[in-house]
Amino acid sequence: MRILTFLLLWLPLAVAADPLASWNDGEAKQAIIELVAAVTEPDSPDFVPKAERVAVFDNDGTLWLEKPFYTQLAFVLERLRELADDHPDWRKEQPFKAALEGDKAALSEAGMEGLMQLLMATHAGLSSSEFAAVAADWIATARHPRFERPYTELVYQPMLELLAYLREHGFKTYIVSGGGIAFMRPWTEQIYGIPPEQVVGSQIALEYKLVDGEPTLVRKSEIAFIDDKAGKPVGIQRHIGRRPILAFGNSDGDYQMLEWTSAGPGRRLGLILHHDDAEREYAYDRDSHAGRLDKALDAAETQGWTVVSMERDWANVFPAAPQD
Repeated sequence: MRILTFLLLWLPLAVAADPLASWNDGEAKQAIIELVAAVTEPDSPDFVPKAERVAVFDNDGTLWLEKPFYTQLAFVLERLRELADDHPDWRKEQPFKAALEGDKAALSEAGMEGLMQLLMATHAGLSSSEFAAVAADWIATARHPRFERPYTELVYQPMLELLAYLREHGFKTYIVSGGGIAFMRPWTEQIYGIPPEQVVGSQIALEYKLVDGEPTLVRKSEIAFIDDKAGKPVGIQRHIGRRPILAFGNSDGDYQMLEWTSAGPGRRLGLILHHDDAEREYAYDRDSHAGRLDKALDAAETQGWTVVSMERDWANVFPAAPQD
């Protein structure tokens, strides 16, 4: 009886003490725990100084959902429709035509560069602070069409736990996304605990001007950098200056980031989130218009990357909805 009483008292404490409580026990959770232990234990042959503990994460489809289409695309489409009557040429030119018609296949073909073209056309001329305010206002009120919750509540609970777990062990966590850097920076610190200076993404060119005597950065009608596929290692080197020891992605757009991370010396960990849970989120991989996972899935075994099954490895997907 005393043993039973002890277990009843101890088990809730043990569960509460698990920093990765939304991760089911399995290969993926164990790989994370082993990597962290190996690089943080001073006597370990794989020890990594705190300053060099860099972890990078894709955003769309890795930290939050990316279906039925990228969240940033939903943001751009709203603005595109508002301006469409003043730009009749958009109904004939790609990627504007595809966006206005809801042609997902054509939008996918346009890729991240197409999304940045839409973003550039719909928000050029705004100052950096004006655009940040527009993005922050939109993300604060927009709701997902299927789950009918704010997008900021549709981040992945297991990933929030992982980010916190890594930071508790001296890691610096970065977002390295194909999405627009200016779209993400206004809210990533509040949602993920990742400050704007630790966000790497695609960029619209900026121009310094004096506007009514005030120093201002103005968005130009020009793409400065696409942080996708082979651009991700370039963005990491430009922005971070250190090769990560952990990289987490979910699509072929993250292949080179995972490859670059894994190729470094010492202990490394590459992880790929496989969306295979149609009931709690979405199920897609090789034939998806957004977040296609084909080449990276095939290469995972030979590259030594850990494939994380959303269905098998995650006890929860999204945080519990706030109670009114």
